[in-house]
Parts: sequence; structure tokens; C-alpha cells
Amino acid sequence: MSVSSTQPAWAVTHLRHIAVRCSAFDECVDYYAGPWGLRQLGDSDAHTAVLRATGVEHHVLELHRADHNGIDHISFGLADNRAVDAAAAALAGCGVTLLSEPAALDRPGEGYGFRIADPEGRVVELAACAEAVAALRADATPSKIAHVVLNTADIEALCDWWCEVLGFRVSDWSERQMVFLRCNSDHHSIAFNRAEWASLNHVAYEVPSLDAYMTSLGRLSRAGHAVGWGPGRHGPGNNAFGYFVDPAGTVPEVTAEVQQVDEATWVPRTWPRTPELSDRWGTAGPPSAQMRQHMAGTPE
Repeated sequence: MSVSSTQPAWAVTHLRHIAVRCSAFDECVDYYAGPWGLRQLGDSDAHTAVLRATGVEHHVLELHRADHNGIDHISFGLADNRAVDAAAAALAGCGVTLLSEPAALDRPGEGYGFRIADPEGRVVELAACAEAVAALRADATPSKIAHVVLNTADIEALCDWWCEVLGFRVSDWSERQMVFLRCNSDHHSIAFNRAEWASLNHVAYEVPSLDAYMTSLGRLSRAGHAVGWGPGRHGPGNNAFGYFVDPAGTVPEVTAEVQQVDEATWVPRTWPRTPELSDRWGTAGPPSAQMRQHMAGTPE
């Protein structure tokens, strides 16, 4: 496969939503539409729950009833329908198999898009012109999905594919254990963690301020959901973090103050994996063995 390493004209603009298969569907609907703070939409039914944040994206999370956990698809935005058509033509032209052709999407949020698979088989949706929604009042609930972290058995190959094929850029490395990729000014929208198998590591939801972040942790704690790792502030990305375990055993993160990148001046760094750089506040300590087990995820 021969592709350009420069950002394509049809560039990915942002992370739209993630759809996950969920082994504890009803309990997770109650969790994410309850203390987590998302709002369940009318597009939901007995087998799929569609949940939005307070931002302008139609929804940020889909839960699909299943007997095991896993990723159904990850959706990214493009600027418009012409960008979608250009992306499909460019990707097909360099040997990427299209799982679907560009078309109107008959699914929650609608829009126009198509799907491909990354080298480890994850379904990636590229779409534009989703149904517009009005932003809700900003409070201590998620405003958007900040990033998705994926476990991979071949971090270098996966990083190269996402950069060369989809136009992402490396923001930083955490030694050779993690790599953080961006598609806009957010430090990372996708990240990869070296592991034994391909799986979902965690999904991060951004709240609008540090005060909202602490209020969110408090709301979850009062509802009986203790933070599993946090509060703390990461080195790469400089974001405040608080990791939890949902009823299905997957890991969501509350985050705030994600570092913004100046494309003209940014130079990627490799961060040593030391306690003072993994958590710059020094409040969280390392993740427990139990939290690491949940972050290992279910093999895809």
C-alpha cells in the first residue's frame, strides 16, 4: 500500500462517537444515563441505547446489547459530503477495502458516510452532515467524547497506518508503550497502548472545566461509584483524569483541560514512564492490578 504521510485534503476533523457491544446492557444504560451524566435519546430501543453529551454532536455513545464486550465502530467527522466522497476515492485508490460505499446513513444521527476497517479489524466510520442538535447548558457532565484508547499487539504498525492512511499526527509517545495521535488541536483523539491483544482500553469523556471535573467525580462517588484511578493529571496531554469501571467491566474516564496543540510549533516528545510524569499532581499513584485488568479489555 502506497499512501502519503501528509494530511489529506479530506482530513478527519474530530471524533464523533463510539459504539460498543455491551454485556450488561440494561445496567450500563442506567449508569451512563444516570450518574455518568449522558442523556438517552429517543433513537434508543431494547437493543441499542443512543446517548448524547452537552455538546453539538448528535450523540457520543451507542450501547449495543451483546453477550460480550467489544467495539462495534468508531465514528470520525469530515467537513462535508464532498470530503466523504474524496476520502472514499482516495482510500480505495491506495488499496483500502471499503466496507460500505458513501451513502446516506440510516442510523441514529444520520449523515453521509462510509466505513473501513483498520489493520486489526476495527470498524472506522467516516461521516459528515450529521443531524444538528443544539448545545445544552454546560455543567458538570460530559460535553464531548475526548479520546478513545485502543490496545494493540503491534503499536508501530497501527500508528503508521492511522497516520499514513487517515492523516492523524503523532503528538507524543509514552516511551514505546503508548502513542497519542491527533486530528485537530486536541492533543489526542485516539491513542494506542502496547498489549497482548487488540481491544478497547478506555473511552474518555471531557467536561468543561476543572471544577466540573471534581464535581463529576463527586457525583459518581455519591452514587456509589468510586474512582478506580485518580484524581490526577497526566504528563502527555496534560489532562486531569479519573478512571472508573462501568457495570460491564469496561473503563470510562472523566477528563478536563486537554492540552491544545499549535500545529506550527508542536514537536512530539517521548515521555519517560515515571510516577511524576504519569501523574503530575502526585495524587493518584499507579493504577491497581484490577484497573489494569479492566483496561486490558476483551480480545477483539
